[in-house]
Amino acid sequence: PPATGLLHLGGLRTALYNYIFAKKHQGTFILRVEDTDQNRVVPGAAEGIEDMLDWAGIPPDESPRRGGSFGPYQQSHRLDLYRRASSVLLERGAAYRCFCTPQRLELLKKEALRSQQTPRYDNRCRHLTPTEVSEKLSQGLDWVVRFRLERGVEPFRDLVYGWNKHEVADVEGDPVILKGDGFPTYHLANVVDDHHMGISHVLRGTEWLTSTSKHLLLYKAFGWEPPQFGHLPLLLNKDGGKLSKRQGDIFLERFAQDGYLPEALLDIVTNCGSGFAEKQMGRTLEELISQFEIGRITTHSALLDLEKLPEFNRIHLTRQIEHEGQRQKLIRELQLLVEHVYGDQQVDQEVLEKEYVERVLLLRKGHISLLKNLVSSDYSYLWVRPSVSREQLRAVSAEADEIGKLVSGLMTGQAAVLSVEELNKDLRSLQEQTKETKYSSMMKLLRLALSGQQHGPSVAEMMVTLGPREVCGRIRKALSG
Repeated sequence: PPATGLLHLGGLRTALYNYIFAKKHQGTFILRVEDTDQNRVVPGAAEGIEDMLDWAGIPPDESPRRGGSFGPYQQSHRLDLYRRASSVLLERGAAYRCFCTPQRLELLKKEALRSQQTPRYDNRCRHLTPTEVSEKLSQGLDWVVRFRLERGVEPFRDLVYGWNKHEVADVEGDPVILKGDGFPTYHLANVVDDHHMGISHVLRGTEWLTSTSKHLLLYKAFGWEPPQFGHLPLLLNKDGGKLSKRQGDIFLERFAQDGYLPEALLDIVTNCGSGFAEKQMGRTLEELISQFEIGRITTHSALLDLEKLPEFNRIHLTRQIEHEGQRQKLIRELQLLVEHVYGDQQVDQEVLEKEYVERVLLLRKGHISLLKNLVSSDYSYLWVRPSVSREQLRAVSAEADEIGKLVSGLMTGQAAVLSVEELNKDLRSLQEQTKETKYSSMMKLLRLALSGQQHGPSVAEMMVTLGPREVCGRIRKALSG
């Protein structure tokens, strides 16, 4: 990837398919950062990309941070290699020095646009004699190296798109491969690096498909064996439009901050794509690796419906809650969230106890999409014990004390393991034992005693989630206050 900004879902998808393919074939997944266009490099972007790959659970085997046998893994640190490679092409006549000024190139571009043609270099310097080149060099003129595109490209077999070829010399001018600042363009750098790093397979975005014939001409000029290429179809919005980077909606940092699990993102970007026998939600990375077949990738664009992401997250969050080891990590995260959100309301330390937090997680699994849902206002009753007086309860029903005793008796008995449905039936039966309190008033009284609020989940749901000890404690406290 280029070091030009944050890693987004499109970049994650490309990295993920490379990772899955490498692991499927006991290969090595390599992160090599492209930072040769120094004007576009964003400080910290390379580190951020690697941070996000680690977060997503698809860490590279070799990278700028981890190192490896074929480093360095940032192209700006490999400039000598590219200079030597361009010298080889110059000696062989496969490349030439171009002395055209930026002003001339701009005029060519304007002229092409005026006559409604695609701008392209007119290959003027290709025809300079060795004497003319020496003369211009002696004058100290600025120059770049251009690669000589030849007609008659050979077809290549793409791993996704099948047989392909693009007669690039017919539609393009000779491309710059080494710029005046000594930095290569992508075309030279990726070919040189893939060769020297022993790259066997390259999976990249379909936007590079038309450039592949150009890259293969470079391999041929060097006399090198090219890797196999597979081009991944575009990742688009569900309506077929481009994913919007404007609001930052597709950057991984945003999803991490919002509390989405990396497993859910890996699941949704493969679910909307292809490469697997069937579409199914809830696949783990191990399942993705075992089910993947590159021949199953279709050329259709992958339509990503981010409105389904909460459902994907709910499935993976449920699985983590059920897993003993992962549940312990979630308990710690939820404790920190509670302190962060409700800390200024002097959260009672008892509601942060591991057993209580674990109980909440286990009871709410399948009902929440994100862990942070549990610290929303609907669930504030779990973490903030209400300050309600006996007078407030008696204002709802004069039988507040009797109702309190009945409910406490129910909760200390067999109700400890009751479901919401069974508890609702038992509460109906309890109401019939009161003299004059209506069911709606009894529910209002209990909601007040348990949460101090007038809205929220059903009373039965609150009681089941809080548990017998907490329910009895809150009722006792309210009636003695």
